Amino acid sequence: MIRICTLSNLPPGEAIRVQAAHTAQAHPPIAVFHTEAGEIFAVDDTCTHQDASLADGWLEGCEIECPLHESKFNLRTGQVDSPPAKLPIRTHTVHVADDHIYVEISTEKPNLPPGVKFGVES
Repeated sequence: MIRICTLSNLPPGEAIRVQAAHTAQAHPPIAVFHTEAGEIFAVDDTCTHQDASLADGWLEGCEIECPLHESKFNLRTGQVDSPPAKLPIRTHTVHVADDHIYVEISTEKPNLPPGVKFGVES
């Protein structure tokens, strides 16, 4: 598990981008979102359509809109809610304990946009 930050350091409606490189395997960056409703979600930060940071996108409810071409993803499931993206984003398990946010990285293979690789080259 990766310790992200304290809950108080991620206000509702905000997101944070975290490098997961200090884990045993190389992973794409992770975006952690704190919704206005108080839910915490973690997903791969890279849009599956093109290389753009989802943490820089627009959060509305449990949906994130990519800042580049406006693809929308459901933060609960990772599924695409609005194209041009066709592949879902990988979701991760979030734990909150003692006011700290922790993310357990999924063992599923990430869906990356064309030309983007992690582990071999970034």
